[in-house]
Amino acid sequence: MNLEEYKGVFIYAQQVDNQIDNIAFELLGEAKKLAEPLNTQVTAVLIGYNIKDKADQLAEYGADRVIVVDDPELEVYRTEPYTHALASVINEFKPDIVLVGATAIGRDLGPSVSARVATGLTADCTSLDIGDFPLQPREGVEQKHNQLLMTRPAFGGNTIATIACPDNRPQMSTVRPGVMQKIAPIKGAKAEVIEYNPGFEKNNKYVEIQDVVKIISETVDIQKAKILVSGGRGMGSPENFKILEDLAAAIGGEVSCSRAVVDAGWKPKDLQVGQTGKTVRPQVYFAIGISGAIQHVAGMEESDFIIAINKDETAPIFEVADYGIVGDLNKIVPKLTALIKEAKANA
Repeated sequence: MNLEEYKGVFIYAQQVDNQIDNIAFELLGEAKKLAEPLNTQVTAVLIGYNIKDKADQLAEYGADRVIVVDDPELEVYRTEPYTHALASVINEFKPDIVLVGATAIGRDLGPSVSARVATGLTADCTSLDIGDFPLQPREGVEQKHNQLLMTRPAFGGNTIATIACPDNRPQMSTVRPGVMQKIAPIKGAKAEVIEYNPGFEKNNKYVEIQDVVKIISETVDIQKAKILVSGGRGMGSPENFKILEDLAAAIGGEVSCSRAVVDAGWKPKDLQVGQTGKTVRPQVYFAIGISGAIQHVAGMEESDFIIAINKDETAPIFEVADYGIVGDLNKIVPKLTALIKEAKANA
C-alpha cells in the first residue's frame, strides 16, 4: 500500500428519509479542523436515492466537495448496498481519513466498510487530533507524523485510549454524536459535486425490507436540550426524581441522569450522560446528587454553565462546576424550584 496516494478528509453524511442528520454537520466541523494541518480538503460522501439536492446544505457546513452516490437500491439503509457504495468511493478516491457517525447506522456501516477496504477502525471516538505516533519517541520505533490520533473510552469507560492506524489507509473512526461542534453555516456556499455510481448487483447479502415501522420515542433527545437537570446515585430512589422533574418543568429544561441511575434501572439509557452515554452541551447543566466521576464529566464538561448540588463538599463535581451548593438536595431543589416559579410569576 502506497500511503502517499491517500489524500483528504472524508465524512459519511448520513441521511434518513432524505434529511441529513445533525451528525453529518458535526463531522464536517471536525473534518475542517483536521484538514487544516494536513493542508487538504474536506469531502462529504452522500449516499441515498434522489438526494443530490442536499449537496449545497453540506457545502454550507464546510464541505469543499460532495461525492453523491444515488441509486434506487439506496433508498432505505441496508448494510450491503451502503457498504458497497462507501467502500467503492474509498477505493476510487483514496481518502487519508474517513469519519462516520457512531449512530445506529454508523455503528453498522463503519465496521463493514473498514473490513471491505482492509483497514482498521477506532469506534466511538470522543476526540480526534493530528499528531505523531507513537505519542512519545521510543528507541527502535519510527515515529510517524501527521497521523490521525483517535481517542475513545475503553474498559467500560474506566480509562482513555489513544489509537492510531499508521500502516494502513484510510484511517477510519466512528465518532460519538454530540461531541464535535459544527461550524456556523456559510449561506450560499457551494461545493464541487461529483456523481459516482459503482453499480449495484444484488447478491446473497442483500436483505429485502418488507416494511418500515416508525415508532415515536417517549424520551426526549437530551443532546438538543438547552437546560438539563441531571440526577445521580445521590437521588436515593427513582421516586425522588420527581423533584428534578419539577425543577426542569419550572426552568424549561429536561431531565437526564448518570450511569449509576441507568444501571439501577431508575431511568432509561437514552437519558444517560457520560462516556458510555451521550455527550451534551447545554447552556445550563444541573448536576444533582452526582459525584463527578471522570466518565460522567467527559459527557457534560463542555456545558456553558454548570451548577452542582451535593452533600459531599469534596465531591469531584465541584472542580468543574461554575457554582456549587453543598447540602441536602431534598431541601435545596424544592426551594430552588419554588423561587424560580415565584420569580416567573412576578416577572
